Amino acid sequence: MTKKQIEEAYELNTGKVIVDEFERRGVDPDAVPAVLVSQHGPFAWGPTADKAVYNAKVLEVSAEISYHALQLTRDETHVPQYLLDKHYYRKHGKNAYYGQNNAKSKSHAEHE
Repeated sequence: MTKKQIEEAYELNTGKVIVDEFERRGVDPDAVPAVLVSQHGPFAWGPTADKAVYNAKVLEVSAEISYHALQLTRDETHVPQYLLDKHYYRKHGKNAYYGQNNAKSKSHAEHE
């Protein structure tokens, strides 16, 4: 993702990048129900919650195998500082908006 995509609408643009890449490659999202986004993390889906969890586990095992293979090559990977900052501050900064604590506090506030 570009710096502009990350700064403007990170979560929305992450989804758009996934959709665009699937379309560009002609990939059927029902046939490939998970993706590992570079410098971000995993996304998985399915027709039921159980199937989405299963697909997430398959992706996790596949990613672990790939991770170990990369360790053998010793290639250096670099995550730009602006992306590291985005991941950290969206969960921990003064304007945090993403994560378990925010979801929990919003849910709690709605029930009061």
